[in-house]
Amino acid sequence: MSETTDKSELMKRLDEEGDVAADYLEELLDIADLDGDIEITVEADRASLAVVTEGESDSRLKRLVGRDGEVLEALQELTRLAVQSETGERSRLMLDIDGFRDNRRKVISEIAQNAVSEVQDSGAEVALEPMNPFERKVVHDIVAKAGLSSDSDGVGPNRHVVIKPAELVEGDSEAAE
Repeated sequence: MSETTDKSELMKRLDEEGDVAADYLEELLDIADLDGDIEITVEADRASLAVVTEGESDSRLKRLVGRDGEVLEALQELTRLAVQSETGERSRLMLDIDGFRDNRRKVISEIAQNAVSEVQDSGAEVALEPMNPFERKVVHDIVAKAGLSSDSDGVGPNRHVVIKPAELVEGDSEAAE
């Protein structure tokens, strides 16, 4: 198969994932009596859905985010399971509600940039605070762009990113979480 055909098939599959996920989320919003529009995009070869509101944000949507995004993480996993149940394939879709992930991406990007600068200036490894998989992925991407190396270390809620100078690379980095 050609690369064009492969890309076309991938886009078709991601569009289907997005549609199934949007239907699931619309039902959830209806049940919870919450207002929100669902935007579907494809980013980095994965379906991405955002629940947004026009004009003033519905403060009740924040309940679907929860403290530190915990409820959002759970809803993302439930949505992925709904997609898998419908399509028979594992989903890597990303879910954002009321701009939480977008805002968090900006904060984590700044933390990562500061850590990259510290590693470049000192030549020493820098270990960041524990982060969820989404946040670690943001860091890994920024570190890779800077030409440095990164690994995830720790288990469960203590999993964190360690950023290393390029010359300290030992094997492959864990940039594809």
